Amino acid sequence: MKIALIALQGDIAEHKQAIEAAGASVIPVKHRGILDGCDGVVIPGGESTTFMRLMKREGIDQEIIEANEAGKPIFGTCAGLVIVGRSEYGLGLMDADVVRNAFGRQRDSFEVMLKIPVLGSAPFKAVFIRAPIIERVGPGVEVLAKIKEGIVLAREKNILASAFHPELLGDARLFEYFLRMVEDA
Repeated sequence: MKIALIALQGDIAEHKQAIEAAGASVIPVKHRGILDGCDGVVIPGGESTTFMRLMKREGIDQEIIEANEAGKPIFGTCAGLVIVGRSEYGLGLMDADVVRNAFGRQRDSFEVMLKIPVLGSAPFKAVFIRAPIIERVGPGVEVLAKIKEGIVLAREKNILASAFHPELLGDARLFEYFLRMVEDA
């Protein structure tokens, strides 16, 4: 299984390691023409404004839209959530209204144990760094986890999106869940 990792900026090395630990090979994507040969797409954390500018410049944004239209699984983490969701910085692929930097600045980063039933009964340690949040979802969006401030993990058909960084602490369950989505597609 080949997963395209949008490798324009952000925490690329950590995502690559997490995807490989979950059992897939990673194809770094820095320009157009690569996504079509991959089974799924991961959009990592980073800075969403820069990410969108670089994706547009390289033509990757349009390829992600086309991948979504074809039903290819897409996983956006942190800035990736901003990009797949609805915001002034995103592509609007998911019926979810997203607010970026919802928790404040870098110094306001935090960790929390989440209950994510689709991953089993053991809690999932989530790291929030200048994280976005989902304020509202449409009727076709499944909320997979939330905290008091709002929704932090959701799925709509072929799109999975997290407000936190699942790649940082060595728990591969969320990436394994995404790879099951890819297998089922």
